[in-house]
Order: sequence, then structure tokens, then C-alpha cells
Amino acid sequence: MATYRVVVRQPASGNPDRVPGNFDLEMEALGPLDVELTEVFTDDDDEFLLSAREADAIYVHRARLSRYVIENLTKCRLIATGSVGTDLIDLRSATEMGIPVSNVPDTFIEEVADHAMVLILSAYRRLTLLDQMSRSGRWSEGRSLLYNYPRLWGMTLGLISFGHIARAVAHRAAPFGFRILAHDPYVGELSMTRAGVEPVGLVELLQRSDIVSHHAPSTRETYHMMGEQQFRLMKPHSIFINTGRGETVDEGALVKALQEKWIGMAGVDVLETEPVESDNPLLGMENIIITPHVASASARMEPERRRRVGREIALVLQGRWPRACVNPSVLEKSDLVRWKPYSMD
Repeated sequence: MATYRVVVRQPASGNPDRVPGNFDLEMEALGPLDVELTEVFTDDDDEFLLSAREADAIYVHRARLSRYVIENLTKCRLIATGSVGTDLIDLRSATEMGIPVSNVPDTFIEEVADHAMVLILSAYRRLTLLDQMSRSGRWSEGRSLLYNYPRLWGMTLGLISFGHIARAVAHRAAPFGFRILAHDPYVGELSMTRAGVEPVGLVELLQRSDIVSHHAPSTRETYHMMGEQQFRLMKPHSIFINTGRGETVDEGALVKALQEKWIGMAGVDVLETEPVESDNPLLGMENIIITPHVASASARMEPERRRRVGREIALVLQGRWPRACVNPSVLEKSDLVRWKPYSMD
């Protein structure tokens, strides 16, 4: 019998990011600790608890973990997820139960920042529309189309939220000649100004920006933070980009904003309902670019994400703090020891 049990929750339909039963990368850190990984494919909480109730750790990715499940875990020392967002985990319940929740906040910052820039530049130059024109015999229309828009240099880029990814976007955008604004109530003004970014309120950002790049995480406070009122504040020629979370945008308001020309263009990697439904009106619009929630994807990202989850679980099973914890208040009250990097001192 293994020393530790880790139960992996998968949706009943399976996980497109994973090959079932393959945990070779996670086991690089977990194998020496004599850990048994049990994979459970179910959307039923009671069925999941049959395997998970006495687990030492729970590993979730693209699967929901409810209050009911968390409150019935008897030995769990860590809930680990292989994503930046933890919106599928009842974080409040985990905190009340004293269970740390770890994520992987920094394994694909560069990829998402690159994708945001791709959407910014492609939307501004109407790249997909030009491609359609070229393929359908409308060759001469492309130049006439772009005569309607000014040069990119000197435009104002507004960043909603100023975490790791938005900072990486700001770094990439600066050489293009953007004036850069940012709004984030949880980041100090000095941190923004040191990054060459002007801190402003949300209303001012929406009114001044030619391009708005949205990076807010999914929380109770950010649900539908971009709605009809916010889109009406934007310039008629402006562009809205979202590589954050679909739930932070009222999709009906975005549809209306594009249809009624409150804004000029959009580029989104995330939607409220994914995969996108065939009757979604956004699919029939020329003034939006949609990518299928792939901003973080790269050859490096998936292996590194999985290794990181394995290392986080291994740290906690050895009695140490995880490196990334989204509810850190539980750590000081736990019997876990603060993790310290190797030192020659």
C-alpha cells in the first residue's frame, strides 16, 4: 500500500489536455515519495468522494470542486490545480477547512502575453478581414479599408488588471509606440509607474483607450465587470481584447457593442460558454477575432505545468508550504513549514 494517495478529478467527458492514466511528469517529483495517483472521471460529487474522501491531496484541472466535496475531505492537505485560475474550486470553503489551494501562476505568462499582442495587432490591422478579402476576390478593398484607421504609433493601450501577464503585455507593447494606461485596485501606483504605465481609474481607462486589453481574473467582484455601461464608455473606433476569463465579460453586452458600433473591433480568446456554441452571434460577425482558449498553449507549457503540480503536491506531502498558494492565510495556521530555497549560507 502506498504511503500517500492523490486523487485526480477529471470531468466525466474527459480532459482534452490529458492522456488518461499518464502522470509520468507529475511522478518525477511524487514517485520518490511513494505516491499513488487515482484518476476519477465523474461529474457526480458523491461518486468522487467514494475515492477522494481520505485522499492526502486532490488534483483538479478543468473540473469543478464544490463546497460539498471539500467539506467531506477528511485528510486532504492540498488542493492543486494546473491552471492560473481557481474559479472552479470553492476557495472560500477550502480556506474555512484550512486546506491550501495551489495553482501555477507563472508557467505560461509569456505565451498569453504573446497571444494578447497577436490579437491587438491583428484586430487593429483587421488581419482576418483582409485575409477573407484576399481569398474572395476583393483584393483592392483591403487598402481602402485601412485608409480608415490611423497609424498604431501614438495610440493609447489600456490594461485592465496589472498582474504578471498584463505587465508582460506592457513590456511588449511599449516599442510599438503605445501610451499605456492600467487599472488595478490591488496594485500600487508606484509599481505601475516603474513599469512605464500610467495608473488610472476604470472609467478613465475606458474613455481614453484606443485599445483595451482585459486581464482580470474570475472572482465574485469581476463577474461581468465589462457590461453595457462599460462598453458604452469606450470610443466608437476602439478595440476590446480579452485573454483573461470569459465570465468577466457580459457576452450579450459585447454582442450589442459590436452590432451597434459602440466599439469598432474585438479579439477574444475566452468566452462565457466554451466550447463556443454554433448559434453564438459572435461567430457571424466580421468585426471580431475569436481563438479557442489557446493563449497559454505551447510545447513548453503543458509539460512544465504538470511538473509544477507534481512539485507542489510533493512539497506539501513532505510538510512544507507550496510555492504558489491562492489562500495563503491558511499556511500560518497549518503544521506546514515555510519553504526555503537551497542556500550555501
